[in-house]
Amino acid sequence: MLKYEILILGDLATNCYLVWDEDTKECFVIDPADDGVAISEEISQKGLKPVGILLTHGHFDHALGALDLKLIYNIPLYCNNLDFFLLDRQNKTATHFLKHNVKIPDIKKIDVDLEKVEKIKLGSNVLEVIKTPGHTPGSVCFLNPPLSEDVKHLLFSGDTLFKGLRGRTDFKYASTEKIFESLKKLFELPEDTVVLSGHGEETDIETESRRYIKN
Repeated sequence: MLKYEILILGDLATNCYLVWDEDTKECFVIDPADDGVAISEEISQKGLKPVGILLTHGHFDHALGALDLKLIYNIPLYCNNLDFFLLDRQNKTATHFLKHNVKIPDIKKIDVDLEKVEKIKLGSNVLEVIKTPGHTPGSVCFLNPPLSEDVKHLLFSGDTLFKGLRGRTDFKYASTEKIFESLKKLFELPEDTVVLSGHGEETDIETESRRYIKN
């Protein structure tokens, strides 16, 4: 069974998710925000075994903690290579948006290109990689189908879908047309799928799909 914990980190209150296999304690960090050290302390307290860092997209508020985690654990970074240009300039972008100097180095390498990956194993669990461009060219969501009928699907949606909102598309590299195509794909999931987004509270597919296709 997959377990998860939410850590709210950084100036933009990013939801970082620790997800782990209950039996093996193998763990992925989804969107490590800006505090790899704090995340590592939580990992240690829970006795987890990190095996990778997963990014839903390349924005700095989701990725600044990745280098610390790579240094501490020597684990691979998973991200869609279409978003590498964002990682390659995250220091400058973070300094611009946060209005203070950010000195975390830019990421110069993606170890696993999620554009080429459909599924990722974690113990007996699977995370399906759903390509959801729009907010950024390489945005993805991670879906955990349940191993039993009494457990709900979990969707780690990054900044594609929030409670009451979709991801912003006013950046020059974003696309409103593509994000609506991506949302349409997500709304085909079971209605009781739990949506765990990059910011804010959890919701579900039934609630969010009503805003777009049932009204």
